[in-house]
Amino acid sequence: MNTTSSMLFPNATHMLDVIGGTAALGGDSDIIPRIRLGLPVSTIEFILGSGRLTLAELDRIVLPRKTLMNRRKLGSLTPEQSDRLVRVARLIAAAEDTFGTAAKAHAWLRRPTAALAGEKPLELLDTDEGARRVDNLLGRIGHGIAA
Repeated sequence: MNTTSSMLFPNATHMLDVIGGTAALGGDSDIIPRIRLGLPVSTIEFILGSGRLTLAELDRIVLPRKTLMNRRKLGSLTPEQSDRLVRVARLIAAAEDTFGTAAKAHAWLRRPTAALAGEKPLELLDTDEGARRVDNLLGRIGHGIAA
């Protein structure tokens, strides 16, 4: 029985696409061992190049610019940085799935939301609890529950 993350979690394939797909992971679709080893810096370059995150957003949510410069020299992220990047990618993918287009999702992520006490969803992704709240809200929106 094949139990890759993309089979267990349909959104996992989209999340992988946000950070460059399986090509960025050396053809591996199981993200957990890759997080533990540290994702390649190319995943950061991909998410920046796709316009899903700006350098300023990356600096605040995933890793500071100076650290990024150092990680570029080393070629990979730490497991902690990798985990933060995957958390952000997962929620970007969830927003894109919920709103149907990348443009609508990215606008929503950057707009203050009453259901999040006036915070911008993207700004809450720097903590696990903030990410859970954004994920919960996306689930409510996806099910048509007033948010």
